[in-house]
Amino acid sequence: MLDAHTRHPSEPPAAASLDDPSLVLSRELCWLAFNARVLDQARDPRWPLLERVKFLAIFAANLDEFFMIRIAGLHDLREAERANESGTGCAVADELIGIRNVVCELCNDATALLSSLFPELEAHGIHVRTCRSLEQRPRAWVREHFRKQVFPVLTPLAVDPQHPFPFVSNLSLSLAVEAEDPVSKERRIARVKVPESLGRLLHLPSDGKTEGETARVELVLLEDLIAENLADLFPGMTVLGCWPFRVTRDMDLEILEDEAADLLAVVDREVRRRRFGAAVRLELAADAPAEVRAFLLEKLELEPGDCYETRGLLGLASLFALAKLPFSHLHDPPFHPQEPPGWDGGRDPFGRIAAGDFLLHHPYESFAPVLDLLRAAADDPDVLAVKMTLYRAGADAEAVKALVRAAEKGKQVAVSVELKARFDEENNIGWARALERAGAHVFYGASGLKTHAKALLVVRREAAGLRRYVHLATGNYNASTARLYTDFGFFTTDDVIGEDVTELFNALSGFSRDVAYRKLAVAPHTLRPTLLAKIRQQAERARASEPALIFAKLNALVDAEVIRELYEASRAGVRIRLLVRGICCLRPGLPGISENIRVFSLLGRFLEHERVYLFGSGDQEELFLSSADWMPRNLDRRVEILFPISDAALKDRIHREVLAPLENDDFRVYEMDHLGRYHRREPLDPARRSDAQLYAQEQVALLKAKADELRGPLSRPIAEAAGATDVN
Repeated sequence: MLDAHTRHPSEPPAAASLDDPSLVLSRELCWLAFNARVLDQARDPRWPLLERVKFLAIFAANLDEFFMIRIAGLHDLREAERANESGTGCAVADELIGIRNVVCELCNDATALLSSLFPELEAHGIHVRTCRSLEQRPRAWVREHFRKQVFPVLTPLAVDPQHPFPFVSNLSLSLAVEAEDPVSKERRIARVKVPESLGRLLHLPSDGKTEGETARVELVLLEDLIAENLADLFPGMTVLGCWPFRVTRDMDLEILEDEAADLLAVVDREVRRRRFGAAVRLELAADAPAEVRAFLLEKLELEPGDCYETRGLLGLASLFALAKLPFSHLHDPPFHPQEPPGWDGGRDPFGRIAAGDFLLHHPYESFAPVLDLLRAAADDPDVLAVKMTLYRAGADAEAVKALVRAAEKGKQVAVSVELKARFDEENNIGWARALERAGAHVFYGASGLKTHAKALLVVRREAAGLRRYVHLATGNYNASTARLYTDFGFFTTDDVIGEDVTELFNALSGFSRDVAYRKLAVAPHTLRPTLLAKIRQQAERARASEPALIFAKLNALVDAEVIRELYEASRAGVRIRLLVRGICCLRPGLPGISENIRVFSLLGRFLEHERVYLFGSGDQEELFLSSADWMPRNLDRRVEILFPISDAALKDRIHREVLAPLENDDFRVYEMDHLGRYHRREPLDPARRSDAQLYAQEQVALLKAKADELRGPLSRPIAEAAGATDVN
């Protein structure tokens, strides 16, 4: 059982009002419960060893972002004396205390886990050594390496009346050094930054030794190398000690768009300023003297509760470098996404899409068809316009390069670039400028809203007139993350959807107050009322003793109004299944309130990311895909889309590749109880296990094999031949 809650809310009575704050769990503690599940994956010996190290690095990177954004936000709320958005009724100061207790426990667990992994790594030839443990020959090499390659880069920064406390950048690792003047006996403190540019791990020269059939690798941590040679940095002084520390800063951006004459310039300026955000966390070696701890807290303007002491390594996110070591037998086997049935290498993307709606299920199927369509649109003389939303495209965005080429060839290219996509602002600023230079129309969406919708529209002149080719997705136009995240992409030439997407782009680039969409639901105007209406409709069916079902797969469930409606539907008798990867503030299984709701979480090799919403069963079933989670920001403060999947064969695919794996998995699925605790499913037969992601991968491969066998594109008979599974 996993538990990231230090104190559990008392169980409300069965007749409790649905407005009772205790029915909504703390968003922050629910997030920590999610990260506890990530850490649990690192514990699992069924993963290859370096994959476990990777999960540990993911856990640490997640925690860093949690402090940079969520804790920074809570600090702002505390200072402004405002309530937390989650609606739990808990005072922010109390929330921060509870968070600290959980974080300390998780970090202690992570430190202990890493210590247990070191002997396993050594058994496979990966040795992380201290300088003092090295034999004479490698120690001499390390000493020479320090003098030639490290020493010239270092800058010791003393702190005294002539030397103010230096700025400590976000997430940088430093050494707090205490030294004494042997003559005056005066003690002083200095800061030495561990240069990120040199890498955290130093590889020692190979001695030709092996561990079994595997080459032996010896590594030394850069901070240990620097600590061992501090006398070179403080000649003539007596170094009394040094202690690693690390600072986390507020990295959220606040953009007042109404006051921004040039949004791109404002975001660019704020990104540059962000590194100077206020400190929100100090991580410090547990053996640091109290006076050093107090000194750092004072200089960083932090409270004692903002200091997190550890007896292990700081900055475990740097373990990504360790996890990437080329030991193939310690990694997952190679994975290669396959081409979807009937795509035929992208030789005729327009013909394939016009032949009928079809889905891509990433990463099991390649992202290449999306790029093929964009490249074909850039080169096809009959294509008149290309329009696209851009949220996270990455540093090497093939999709944007195709848009640039299309604009250079005279196509009407219009791109909604989200400049405020957190931590992708600099990439998006660069792509916006590149698109503008190529002649594309670049706009930044509606004022005050992030554009998180994923939409692509290609307008082509054909014999029968203009045809719209549409791609809608649950994930970003990013080929790199499409190999790591599970997402759906939907291709269609449906006239009504094409008209809706055209209206969406017009609303983003121009002026509009009331757009009447036909098949799409679009936040912040129609998505929330559409979702609530679908939930209420199922509740009415249950009250009428008709079959009623709700299934939702999403990344986060936070919105209090949606939670209340789900409670109402459960009370009415609706069977509700929620597959929530991360934060879930709803409490399932409460008698008289949510006993008809079950909540699951799935973690695996790939990041679960698609949003799938199903209402009803049998002939009454409605199935939707969406870019939106059920959070206030998605429903009220972003441009998001929800779009229907009507084709029976495609609905069958989603049942087989999303719903059936959840039902069958006894390996990676956790179930949540009414107190917010998660219980991991255990296989009934330890010799046999069912992995949801592997099951989905097999279903996709089976569909492709059936299509290849029939030598035709994906069609209803082919989908049915692969077999279908219903959750009813």
